[in-house]
Amino acid sequence: MASKPPAGDPVQDAPRVGPAQHSAAGLPAVAHSLRVARQQMGLRRAAQTLLKVNQKDGFDCPGCAWPEGDKRHTAEFCENGAKAVAEEATLRRVTPDFFAAHPVSDLAGRSGYWLGQQGRITQPVYLPEGADRYEAVTWERAFEIIAEELGALASPDEAVFYTSGRTSNEAAFLLQLFAREFGTNNLPDCSNMCHESSGSALTETIGVGKGSVSLEDLHHADLIIIAGQNPGTNHPRMLSALEQAKSAGAKIISVNPLPEAGLERFKNPQTPHGMLKGTALNDLFLQIRIGGDQALFRLLNKLILETEGAVDETFVAEHTHGYEEFAAAAAEADWDETLTATGLDRTAVEEALAMVLASQRTVVCWAMGLTQHKHSVPTIREVVNFLLLRGNIGRPGAGVCPVRGHSNVQGDRTMGIFERPAPAFLDALDKEFRITSPRHHGYDVVRAIRALRDGDAKVFLAMGGNFVAATPDTDVTEAAMRNARLTVHVSTKLNRSHAVTGARALILPTLGRTDKDVQAGGKQFVTVEDSMSKVHASRGNLTPASPHLLSEPAIVARLARAVLGPESATPWEEFEKDYATIRDRISRVVPGFENFNARIAHPGGFTLPHGPRDSRRFPTTTGRANFTAAPVEFPELPEGRLLLQTLRSHDQYNTTIYGLDDRYRGIKGGRRVVLVHPDDATALGLADGSYTDLVSEWKDGVERRAPGFRVVHYPTARGCAAAYYPETNVLVPLDSTADTSNTPASKSVVVRFEPAG
Repeated sequence: MASKPPAGDPVQDAPRVGPAQHSAAGLPAVAHSLRVARQQMGLRRAAQTLLKVNQKDGFDCPGCAWPEGDKRHTAEFCENGAKAVAEEATLRRVTPDFFAAHPVSDLAGRSGYWLGQQGRITQPVYLPEGADRYEAVTWERAFEIIAEELGALASPDEAVFYTSGRTSNEAAFLLQLFAREFGTNNLPDCSNMCHESSGSALTETIGVGKGSVSLEDLHHADLIIIAGQNPGTNHPRMLSALEQAKSAGAKIISVNPLPEAGLERFKNPQTPHGMLKGTALNDLFLQIRIGGDQALFRLLNKLILETEGAVDETFVAEHTHGYEEFAAAAAEADWDETLTATGLDRTAVEEALAMVLASQRTVVCWAMGLTQHKHSVPTIREVVNFLLLRGNIGRPGAGVCPVRGHSNVQGDRTMGIFERPAPAFLDALDKEFRITSPRHHGYDVVRAIRALRDGDAKVFLAMGGNFVAATPDTDVTEAAMRNARLTVHVSTKLNRSHAVTGARALILPTLGRTDKDVQAGGKQFVTVEDSMSKVHASRGNLTPASPHLLSEPAIVARLARAVLGPESATPWEEFEKDYATIRDRISRVVPGFENFNARIAHPGGFTLPHGPRDSRRFPTTTGRANFTAAPVEFPELPEGRLLLQTLRSHDQYNTTIYGLDDRYRGIKGGRRVVLVHPDDATALGLADGSYTDLVSEWKDGVERRAPGFRVVHYPTARGCAAAYYPETNVLVPLDSTADTSNTPASKSVVVRFEPAG
């Protein structure tokens, strides 16, 4: 039997702390997965659902974007994937009676954990202006309300259409088509907050803003460098690929401010050996100071250049541009500056260099630890320099591997969810649909918040996600959202964003990945793109949580009909009936999707073309892979301050909080903890177990405070601290962003500590 949701919020201000673990997965992961599945779904439904996760005839996990191989396990999911599926396939329900019993002020005082535990939303609900409770509303009236507000705008650019990474290719394509036919490129998405820096750097340097490796490349690499990433919690199925690479002889270097259990030892629950003993993954752990990665890779590049025969001169001559300028800049790299920036010692860097020089096939993987700093784009460019020097792009077993966080975040961008679309994409879209798309750039996430704050945007519509909890500068963001005329959220479950509304608000409940999708044209499926450019189908197998739910493509199609009216020649009704008709149009607009319907019928799908990977063809402005030569940057830390990174616990996925424990780090029963090196804590007078307020410091002089955090003495890099988001998003200034990409700099926040009030 599934259990009921918690009636009240659990106490979270007294977390218990024990020793950190030094291995990931194993029996505890299996036990926890089964416990959560039973609580949310009951045992029979859990088996029916989990056995379909990531299968060729099943549905794509709504969690991370890690790919599957051609051969699938019976249980092709990880612990956090099981949690994600359980929360979506839950038997708990949020009905109109729930909203009648809970005014918005009550919801606003609840934790994200409590909101998420209430279950699936069953009907569209509406918050009228001046009201304190959501009330049931028909779909027809909901679309009328949105049409009224959009029709009253002085310009289409006063509307913002946000997309979460969970949105399918079909729904994303329809949303961007609707927005552009309506007249705006205001299409911010969650990529703006995570891998925008990766896309910016990779597009400039290799011509494609995506990773260049496949699972097989990882399996056959000689060396895998994992920088600024914690796969044990954020991408647990990646550990299986690393284990296979290790069995083939690969070496692994991890570069991170925190030791992470998953990279110390992986206890694979699919094998007896894994359950009993596991596999040690790390060969070398470089415990780098936050923000020191660019300096590290610059020095490694200098040392490679100084080593006779280390540079792949043929590759550099035939396929690259800008080598001389880069080499001159790299020659200036300084040992003392690098050791200051990184916090490493010389022996560790030399050991890493020896492993690099011994490798003929190197992959570099990274995630938010590299992408959320002011200097993230030049950092990733330096990673590309590092790989280009030894010809490690376009070679089997080598390449760039930005590990995407959400299951279709890469696919949404491929489908045109982008505030700065390429002219060629708009030309193809206009030709196919006989529309005139706007050519001026729209708002990304940070600019959208500014526009809402300043009254330049008045309607906000989110296709999934939890915008308020995911974004920086919480107080500013929430005030901006409350400044809107209308906020609309297409959602499966409750979250913080539903309690921070415009003058009017709508929640539109939608089908999840696990749900059957039957339209007038019969049973439908959607498609997604994983982190390695593989496109495949996703088919839910459960009866939907309510007969009142609409699919995401149906919601966009009906919204478009209500807003654009009969003047629109786009066949929105046809798109809703049969998603194959959407894929036919995608095949004629988006490169790489030719014969989409025929190719997606193949079990496992197909891989999109990638010039650098497939043929060492680099579609950059120079026609070659570009070396770059940016000045080395790293954060400067004032006396008596620490550099804070925000991170996830093991009991969360992005802003979804599954529980209040972080098993691998030894934290139980609470989330308001700050991890501080014991020596730093002693110097600052922070006793283990004491409580402190975190106050961020930035050039605008505004005080941003996160109160009441328990100090945990923890082996972080010296000068660094860590705490969970979204609780610490309040500390990240809205205008503190990465150069070029405008991604919030959530991984390098200067903080001071004050006694808890």
